[in-house]
Amino acid sequence: MHAWIAAFRNSCAGLVFAVRTERAVRQEAIALVLAVPAALIIGQTMWTKIAMIGVVLLLMAVELLNTCIEKLCDHVTPEIHPRIKIVKDMGSAAVLAALALTALVWLAAIAERAAA
Repeated sequence: MHAWIAAFRNSCAGLVFAVRTERAVRQEAIALVLAVPAALIIGQTMWTKIAMIGVVLLLMAVELLNTCIEKLCDHVTPEIHPRIKIVKDMGSAAVLAALALTALVWLAAIAERAAA
């Protein structure tokens, strides 16, 4: 149990650091705070609400992983390097894919609500 508590504290420390230092993570944290009540209002079923909140959590997780990749790349070599740029671009593409999924789920939920 102690290991779980320590892991939770470490995760919270990482999240707090990312929110304080990374604009994109901060934006997605704000989106998450806004998404929870919005999903509870817009979503018509429990599963729709879970999907709406879940995709925002997924987006935040992908953004955190992308931020980790970028920080590690910058640590390995602070200079601009073509191979490092490709790695960073792929991380950014992952965020774009998660953002597209988030938009699809939210648009579908809004359309479903409007049709009701």
